[in-house]
Amino acid sequence: MQTLERDLAIGAIIGGLALMLAMVWGAPFALTSPPPDPDWQQLSLSQQSRPQAKQPFHSAVFTGTVIRDGSQYALRDASGTVYKLDDSERAKPYKGKPVKVKGQFDQQANMIHVESIEAAEG
Repeated sequence: MQTLERDLAIGAIIGGLALMLAMVWGAPFALTSPPPDPDWQQLSLSQQSRPQAKQPFHSAVFTGTVIRDGSQYALRDASGTVYKLDDSERAKPYKGKPVKVKGQFDQQANMIHVESIEAAEG
């Protein structure tokens, strides 16, 4: 009985190895499309590594209240959205006051690049 169990175990191991060998051997023949053109692949890689051109920023006017956000000052608009201000020192005198900020909005950084800041009526 032990020899039968041993033979079955050895058979299972050999069968598993044969199946793995067949899968590995069959992999090179499984390609259904021609291999990629190396020149195209190089072009594709060079385009991917090239930095994306930054889109130009346009000046806009933002209104809200200057708040302290950690060690920096930020602008909170009427909807409650908070925008970082790149020039905290210019915003400092307006803490807690409604302001109009003219600047360029950087969406990726969620930051307004301040051109001017002035008190708003309100």
